[in-house]
Amino acid sequence: MGEGKRKPTKRFMAVLNHLGLDYTRIQAGKSNENGVVEKGHDTLKTKLNQALIVRASRDFATVEDYSTFVEEVRQRLCCKVAKRFAEERLYLRPLPMCRIPAYTDVQVCVSKWSTIRVSENTYSVSSNLMGYEVTARVHPDIVEVLYRGRIVESFARLHGRGQHDINYHHIIHSLVRKPGAFARYRYREDLFPTITFRRGYDALRKFRGDRADVEYVRIIHLAAMTMESEVDTALQLLLSTGKPFDYAEVKSLVDITPRSEMPHLIPLMPDLHTFDNLLTGGCHVRIENETRALVTN
Repeated sequence: MGEGKRKPTKRFMAVLNHLGLDYTRIQAGKSNENGVVEKGHDTLKTKLNQALIVRASRDFATVEDYSTFVEEVRQRLCCKVAKRFAEERLYLRPLPMCRIPAYTDVQVCVSKWSTIRVSENTYSVSSNLMGYEVTARVHPDIVEVLYRGRIVESFARLHGRGQHDINYHHIIHSLVRKPGAFARYRYREDLFPTITFRRGYDALRKFRGDRADVEYVRIIHLAAMTMESEVDTALQLLLSTGKPFDYAEVKSLVDITPRSEMPHLIPLMPDLHTFDNLLTGGCHVRIENETRALVTN
C-alpha cells in the first residue's frame, strides 16, 4: 500500500471477507478505471435523475411509490445488460450460504442528557439508560437501540449530518428534577410538541417571568404522564381567556384519573379427566379396533 493512500474501511473489508474477494486500487484521477459495480452505481443515479426530469416532479405520495419508481428504472437498466450478464454469470462462484447483515452495529454510551450520537446525528432515548452503553443497530431506514440484546427503542434514521430527533417523553423525567436547565437546553425547541405549547410557554414568560421555565417543565411532564391532546386543549382554553395561569390551573383541567383498571382474570382450570381418557381408554379402544380390522382383512 503506497504512502498517503487511504486504508479501506472495516465495513468494506467485512464485505470482501464475507464474499471471499480481494481488492485493487485505481490511479488517482482515473475514473475510467472504476470497477463495474461503482460505474453501475453512477449510471443508475444518472438514469434516475433523467427519469425524474422527464417525470417533471420529484414529489411522491409515499416512500413505497418512490421505491416502485426506482425499481422500474433499475429494471429498464438491467434489461439492457441482461444478455452480457447471462454470459458472465456462468463463470461466477456461488454466493455464501448466509447473507451479510444489512445493518451496522455501533456501541455508544447514553449521555447525561439521555441522547446518543450515531453517524454524526443525535437521537434521544429513555432517561433510564443514562450512563449505560447500548448498541445502535443502523439499518438503511431505521435505527434500533438494543440494551442487553433486547430492542428498547426504534426510530426513523436521520440522513445527513448534524441533525437530531428528540422525544420529550425520553428526557422530561430527568428535566423535571432540574427545571432550571430548560432555559439552556440545546434542543429546547423540540420540547414544544404543538404550537399551543409554544404559545403557552410564551404566555408564561409574560405572566410569570423567570418562573415560566419551572411551570412549563411541569406542564410538559403532565403531558407525558397523561394525554398530550388533553393538555393541549387545556392550554387553548386558558390562552383564550387572556388571563395569567400556571401549572396548577392546567392540571385542574386535565383528567388525571387512570385510563383503565387491571381486569380481574379468572384462573383457567383444565379438566384433566379428558387427558386421562385420551391416554387410557380412548387410546386403547382405537388400537384394538385397528388391530381387529387388520386381522379381519
